[in-house]
Amino acid sequence: METPHRTAEQQMLIEKSYKAFVRNGVNLSADDKEEYRRNSEELAQLSVQFNKNVLADDNAFALNVADASRLSGIPDNILAEAHEEATRRGQEGWTFTLAYPIYGPVLQYADDRALREEMYRAYNTRGNRNNEHNNGNIIRRMTALRLRQAQLLGYPDYLSYKLDNTMAKQPAVLNDFMTRLIHAAYPAAERDLRQVQDWLQAHGDTTLLQRWDFSYYAEKLKQEKYSYDSEALRPYFQLEKVRQGIFDLYGKLYDITFCADNEIEVYHPDVTAYTVHDDDKFMGVLYLDMFPRESKRSGAWMTEFRGQCLIGNEEQRPQIQVVCNFTKPVGDTPSLLTFDEVETFMHEMGHAMHGMLSQVSYESLSGTNVYRDFVEMPSQLMENWCREADFLQTFAQHYKTGETLPADLLDKMRNSDQYLSGWLCLRQLSLGLADLAYHTISQPLEEDIYTFERHHMIELLPGVEGCNTSTAFTHLFSGGYAAGYYSYKWSEMLDADIFDQFRQHGLFNRDYALRFRHEVLSKGGSEDPSTLFRNFVGRDPDLQAYLLRDGLVDANVPVAE
Repeated sequence: METPHRTAEQQMLIEKSYKAFVRNGVNLSADDKEEYRRNSEELAQLSVQFNKNVLADDNAFALNVADASRLSGIPDNILAEAHEEATRRGQEGWTFTLAYPIYGPVLQYADDRALREEMYRAYNTRGNRNNEHNNGNIIRRMTALRLRQAQLLGYPDYLSYKLDNTMAKQPAVLNDFMTRLIHAAYPAAERDLRQVQDWLQAHGDTTLLQRWDFSYYAEKLKQEKYSYDSEALRPYFQLEKVRQGIFDLYGKLYDITFCADNEIEVYHPDVTAYTVHDDDKFMGVLYLDMFPRESKRSGAWMTEFRGQCLIGNEEQRPQIQVVCNFTKPVGDTPSLLTFDEVETFMHEMGHAMHGMLSQVSYESLSGTNVYRDFVEMPSQLMENWCREADFLQTFAQHYKTGETLPADLLDKMRNSDQYLSGWLCLRQLSLGLADLAYHTISQPLEEDIYTFERHHMIELLPGVEGCNTSTAFTHLFSGGYAAGYYSYKWSEMLDADIFDQFRQHGLFNRDYALRFRHEVLSKGGSEDPSTLFRNFVGRDPDLQAYLLRDGLVDANVPVAE
C-alpha cells in the first residue's frame, strides 16, 4: 500500500526490488541459496552456449549452386546477394546462406523443390545436427534447472514462477486466453491450408504438401487471388527512405527528431549513431545496426546499453541499439526491404522509443523494464501504421523512378492483409504451446526433443524427422522469453485495442499521441501495466479488436467468453 511519504514510483520500486530479492532466493536456507546460485550460474552459461551453437550451425551451412536453371523464381535481388556471397567465398555461381533475408525468399519463391527442401532441412536442423553444436541436451538441462529453481522458491513449475510477474498472473488466466485464441485460429488455419491444397488440385498438381512447399504454393495462390506479389513492393522500400519515414512518423506523433552524428563512436562500420531530441532537450542516442555478418545472430532486436534515470539532480538519457538483418546493398542496388521487413524495423523502433521516451527516476523502472506480456505492446502497436496509405506515401517511393507506391498496389496489399491470418496465428500459438509445455513439466524431461515437440505443438503439415524448432528457439533458451512466448499474442490483444482507439481519435492526432507518450510510454515500469492500460483506454483489454483485425471472427458475432 502506498504510504504518504512515498510516491507511487518509489512504492513500485520498493515492491519490485523486494520481489526481485525473494524471486532470486534471499529467503532460502543457506544450502538452498547455494544450490540456487549454482543453478543460476549454470543456466547463464548454457544460455550463452545455446546461442553459440545456433550461430555456429548458421555459419557452417552454405549452399553453392552452379546451375542457373535451378534458380528459377528467386527474386533478382536475392540472386545478386547470393552471387556476391559466392564471390566473397571464391566460388562460382550463387551461394545461399541461412541468413533469414536469403532463406525466407528462397522458401517462398524458388521453383526448384529440391533446393527449397535442402534449405528447409538445413535451417530447421540448426542445433540438431549430431555434432558438437547439438542443443538437445542443453534444452533438457535448462528446463530441469528452471523447474528446480521454481520449486526451490515454492512454485510447482517454472510457468507459475514466471506468471507471478506478468499481467496474466495466473496459469488459469493464460490457459483461458490461449484456449479462446486457439478456438478462433484453428478452424481458420484449416481453411487456409485447404484453400492452398484446393488450388494445387485445381491446377492439376498432386503434390503432397510438405513444410518446404507451403510458403511457395501459398505465394502462388496469393498472386492469383489478389494479383499481388509481395516482391512487387520491395523496390518501393529503400532502407534509407524507410528509416526516414519512421523517423518522421515519430516526429509527427511524439514531437521528436533524429540527427545522424558521425562523431559518436560505433562498434562496427555498418552501424550508424543518431542523437534524438525533443525541441532543445537531448533524449538519447540511437544505434542502428542493419545488415547480417558472420559474428551476428539472425533476427531483429532492441537492446539498451544504458537506460534513462535520475542520478542525483542529473538526468541520464538512454543509449539504445536496434539490430536487424536486412539484405545489404549490392553494386548500384540499395538495400530494399520486403513489407515484412518494414514491419520488423517499425517493431524494433517501437521498443527503442519505449526506452527513449522514458521519464522516470529509477533505471530499473525505465523504458522496456516492464512485464514481459506488456513489453511487446508499444512495438506491435507501431506496426499498424505500416498499412496506412497516409504514412506509406511519405516515404514509399521506387528507388529508380521516384514514383510513389501506386494506390492499386497498396489496395492489393491491404486486400490480402488477412490472407493466411489463421495459419500464422496458429503457428505463433503452437510455438507458445511448446514453450508452456517445456515450462510446466513436473519432472526433468527425458523425451527426445523431436517427440516432445510433436506431442505439444499444433501442426497441420507432416513432421520432418530430424527437424526441430526447439533446438534453435533462441527466444526460449537464450533470449529471455522462457514461459513468456505467449506474450506476443497477449500484446497483440493490447495493441489492437489501443490502435482501435487511435483510429477513433485520428491516426496522426498529436494530442492523443502525446497523451499515449506521457501516460504509457514515458511511465516505463513505474506503474502496473494493467493500471496504465485502464488509465489510457478507460477499461480492461478486450480481445475483440484483435480477432476482428485478423479476420478470425465475423464482425457481427461477439467473441465467446
